[in-house]
Amino acid sequence: MLDCQLYGLKAGWHHFTNVLLHTLATILLFRALEQMTGAVWRSAFVGAVFAIHPLRVESVAWIAERKDVLSGVFFMLTLLAYVCYVRSPRVGRYLLVVFLFVCGLMSKPMLVTLPFVLLLLDYWPLARIKGQFGKRVLEKIPLIALSAVSSIITFLVQKGAVGRAEDLPILERINNAVVSYVLYIWQMLWPVNLAVFYPHPENRLPFWETASCLLLLICITAVAIGLRKQRPYLVTGWLWYLGMLVPVIGLVQVGWQGRADRYTYLPQIGLYIAATWGVADVTALYRYQRATLSAAAVALIGALSLCAWVQTSYWRDSERLFRHALAVTTNNDVAENNLGIVFLKQGKVDEAISLLQSAVDLRPDNSPAHENLAKALLQKGRVADALVHYRKLLELQPDNMEVHNIVGTVLVQQGRVAEGVDEWQKVLAVEPDNGNAMSNLAWVFATSPDQSLRDGPKAVQLAEDAARISGGRMPILFRTLAAAYAESGRFPEAVQAAQQGMQLANSQGNPGLATELQGNITLYQQQQPLRDPSLTNGSSSP
Repeated sequence: MLDCQLYGLKAGWHHFTNVLLHTLATILLFRALEQMTGAVWRSAFVGAVFAIHPLRVESVAWIAERKDVLSGVFFMLTLLAYVCYVRSPRVGRYLLVVFLFVCGLMSKPMLVTLPFVLLLLDYWPLARIKGQFGKRVLEKIPLIALSAVSSIITFLVQKGAVGRAEDLPILERINNAVVSYVLYIWQMLWPVNLAVFYPHPENRLPFWETASCLLLLICITAVAIGLRKQRPYLVTGWLWYLGMLVPVIGLVQVGWQGRADRYTYLPQIGLYIAATWGVADVTALYRYQRATLSAAAVALIGALSLCAWVQTSYWRDSERLFRHALAVTTNNDVAENNLGIVFLKQGKVDEAISLLQSAVDLRPDNSPAHENLAKALLQKGRVADALVHYRKLLELQPDNMEVHNIVGTVLVQQGRVAEGVDEWQKVLAVEPDNGNAMSNLAWVFATSPDQSLRDGPKAVQLAEDAARISGGRMPILFRTLAAAYAESGRFPEAVQAAQQGMQLANSQGNPGLATELQGNITLYQQQQPLRDPSLTNGSSSP
């Protein structure tokens, strides 16, 4: 809200805010690690990799993913506040930790695992666990309680999206989670072919892939635990990574993605810490360690910067973004749907239909793709084909009243006026104040050539309600209201309503409607009601 107040809708400034927050999170991460470990250069390297890794592009370049960078800032501030509390335990400092943690949770609920991270930091590098594990856990109880509350609220808010998890067997979700843990590591080491959306593999994962990934995770965990005394940072870094990914690893499925680059924003810091301290320790006895590691760090950061620059270029516009996603993924119905939307806006209807048809073929329950395909087919005049997809959409979303409105209009275009009336009446049965359904029904009741469908008093009631709901600012509704008055024999009121609509149409720059209303006024002055011949031949919508 503040960005829009300051910048309007100028995208560059919104991107600036994201970059600013990400930069601040990077500086705070460096400061927190340096305060906890005293290792300036190692902390700086972790901060640099966090700042520039290509997996960060989605979180920063995608303006609507502001919650990532904002929660990152509060995450780092919480770490710093916790270090201050550890050095000098006081109630005020603990309350500051709680306050910053709450701000982080409100930014993004993924921070529910932060108490677990603080417990890991108690083990290393803060060395507060030995002989006091129970005490340290009790110390985190208020934070854990806040995490529990946030988790419950998030689940309730996202219940509609979480409902898709019921369609995915638990075994498929576990398999995807295991493989995703390893794929995120691979993407960290080899950040190419990154996409804005990775479709869920569902039951397409081969057993050998899942089994080998699980074995790898078990081996790494065993090594980290086995070396906990000599290299405690391995346990902290590895469990940081495993633990922070739990809310988004897909055990509770939200949406259609199998994984996402943005989910690694904070969890991979643990891997950076483990790798950085591990390499430094392994090369400790090497004579030219400083020079070699410095050169390697510069080369690595340079390579990551180049990859990040390339990845950022795909976010220049929607067409490029989704074309790239289709190029580097398979079975990606979401990318096909979104690219189809782009083509629709560009007027490339045939290309859009091809993509959208492919999307619904890949996933028959892809509601947005059915809706967009129906719109595209309508633009090509393929009304019957469009109706098929609108019907499918209603099967998937029976409570979507706007689709019922559209289906009613499409049925009328086909000359199936009575069926269209039934659809609009279904809408009003659920949403009595739905202005679209009111105006559509009022027009049919007032102007249908079929006497069995006309109902003047009902048309007046619906038209008056629709005009009231709109605030009297839509001239098209005065056209309907005038026709309803005329059907009821109230011709002076019909003339008055038509004149009011004509004035509004002229003031809003709609001379075509104003001319039509002028012709209607002549009809009403002759004591004749209006009839719409399209309500029988299906040549146009009401």
